[in-house]
Amino acid sequence: MTSDHYKFKPNFLLRNGFVQTIFGSTFSGTTSLPKRKVHKVCVEKQSILILLELPSKNPDASMVLLAHGMGGCSESGYMRRIARKLWIRGLNVFMMNQRGCGLGMGLSNRLWNGGDSHDLGQVIEYMSKLYPKRSINVIGFSLSGNILLKYLGEKRTQPLKVSKAFAVNPPIDLKMSSHFISRSREGILFNSYYMRQIHLQGAALGECFLGALLPSGIEKTILEFDETYTAPAAGYKDADIYYSKCSSKVYLGNITVPTTILHSADDPFVQSEIFKSVPMSNSIEILTPKYGGHMGYILKKPSPWGDYRWMDFVIVDWAGSEREAKNEI
Repeated sequence: MTSDHYKFKPNFLLRNGFVQTIFGSTFSGTTSLPKRKVHKVCVEKQSILILLELPSKNPDASMVLLAHGMGGCSESGYMRRIARKLWIRGLNVFMMNQRGCGLGMGLSNRLWNGGDSHDLGQVIEYMSKLYPKRSINVIGFSLSGNILLKYLGEKRTQPLKVSKAFAVNPPIDLKMSSHFISRSREGILFNSYYMRQIHLQGAALGECFLGALLPSGIEKTILEFDETYTAPAAGYKDADIYYSKCSSKVYLGNITVPTTILHSADDPFVQSEIFKSVPMSNSIEILTPKYGGHMGYILKKPSPWGDYRWMDFVIVDWAGSEREAKNEI
């Protein structure tokens, strides 16, 4: 594969971070999947996550774990689309729902947050016990990308069971990203979408867990939600402490697992300068195209696979391929 395939070249009309972000999320592409296995992972007392598996026809295939971003779940367009591409190429794919998300809505006594590396670790441990001889590669999108980087950089006594990792547009400074989404004119549209999803999850939480700490249901911004619910529900005094403890920027220097970070210079939620100002391990490789927005990356010309999804191409190429699955769907 020539290096030119790794250069992101958008259409002239799509050279805008917000346009790329909106196009990327609005048009999901081909997302059909075969029947998936359902796994229930108990990460804590009264907290169950739903993990979906696309088993490979190759009994020795590597495992790839996908973790969604804020407002998403296993059924989000990018999750299904990329899972499909990975599975068709012979990999054993797992799709994680964070606490209170997707099929796991109402199964946990609190909602997830940007520091839930314990949950990610529990899912990885579950996968390693399920297939102890297979390698595990992890891909975290957006907020789960931050969680993934935090998990990789935390000090622990046991060796990590992750072979390599890929973080897509991770908000490594949670405070900075929350302020932008909540208070900027450009962030209003996205803030409204995220808050609608959060209030739905909060309503399910209230119906299933009487006596649990609940969002009020009237929070209007991510900042307000983090102050009144996220921080106290996770055991932090306030949102500032939550942001400082859970932002992965303070963990990047400790990462030893080969890790790739994809971040566009025009990401509307994450300022690219932050990646230049924090200590970073030599195990980290950063891909920084000039354009692409937040998980957009819509190409001017088709990728080698015939679609216009540069993000998909880079991720699946990074993951590698096992023996080809016999039947595409």
